[in-house]
Amino acid sequence: MTGRIHLSPPDIGRLEESYVLAAIRSGWVAPLGPDVDAFESEISARVGTRHALATSSGTAALHLALLAVGAGPSTVVVIPTLTFAATANAAVYTGAEPVFVDCEPATGNVDVALLAEMLDRLRAAGRRVAAVVAVDMFGLCADYGTLLPVCEAAGVPVVEDAAEALGATRGGRAAGSFGRVGALSFNGNKVMTTSGGGMLLSDDGELVDYCRYLATQARQPVVHYEHTDIGYNYRLSNLLAALGRAQLNRLDGMLARRRAVRDRYAKLFAPHAGVRLLGDGDLTGNCWLTTIVVDPARTGWTAAQLGAHLRDLDIEARPVWKPMHLQPVYRTAESLVTGAAQHLFEHGLTLPSGSALTAGQLDRVCRAVEQFVASR
Repeated sequence: MTGRIHLSPPDIGRLEESYVLAAIRSGWVAPLGPDVDAFESEISARVGTRHALATSSGTAALHLALLAVGAGPSTVVVIPTLTFAATANAAVYTGAEPVFVDCEPATGNVDVALLAEMLDRLRAAGRRVAAVVAVDMFGLCADYGTLLPVCEAAGVPVVEDAAEALGATRGGRAAGSFGRVGALSFNGNKVMTTSGGGMLLSDDGELVDYCRYLATQARQPVVHYEHTDIGYNYRLSNLLAALGRAQLNRLDGMLARRRAVRDRYAKLFAPHAGVRLLGDGDLTGNCWLTTIVVDPARTGWTAAQLGAHLRDLDIEARPVWKPMHLQPVYRTAESLVTGAAQHLFEHGLTLPSGSALTAGQLDRVCRAVEQFVASR
């Protein structure tokens, strides 16, 4: 055993070093600059939206997106319960009330039939729904073919939380391009990173201009500092944008490596009844994290036991996100659940999936899994 194997560490090399060094030497070391402008243009071209706004985090992009579509006090934002806390927190930042909807068991993405039921319930109660946030879980796009018409019929805009999904597609369309506005994350554990950072995406130029204004402390265009709105310090620095541009140049290769890792896990678990890969059979995701779902009645062992075994061998493995409706901070929030997200939390396990994972490290993970299964 030689060192800890992480779940999804940054994949950084000499190209990134050269881009960041060039940005430093250019003198553009403060927030904003030519690399920010270029990064926005390159990401919007990759995703297929007309406009993009580089932000300090994916959470910042979600916050701005929700403000732009009208989330605020006395409004509701409908959110999948199976997600990272940032999705729900961004709604709370606006003053809106988050309500939660359960997921599909096969993919972990929002259950659209339940979403429609929740929207009907809220409308009947006279609640104003500012937005539906759709989350592309673990890099697999939600079922937008059915989700978008449901939201359109209800007159509710969709904000796409594609934080985990850059490089994924659905029906030939890229993650981040669905709905009125989308958000990406470039956190250190994502498929590509700017260390910390995010991107807001939309075809609506006025919406993006408004978000850009809010993200730059809502400063008025005058010589002195004039503010008529509350703004935020949400812009991405030029140095981090340079890092992101280098990563974007390598993105296809990094995605291919993650898919190869997932394929290896698929072959590893194929002989074992009672183990499935979350989203198995879908070839359009970006394979950000490979997640297995374990049926202990068939395997004789649990996901938690395998996770503990791997961690004892200094191999990072984590449960699926704990659903928002089970989080103490959201225990009083309204929800519509079937138990699907809770089942995935209790029986799911994410495995090391990063593009920086070496062949030797992947062999080590697979041997550890085989050793555990054989011992059971």
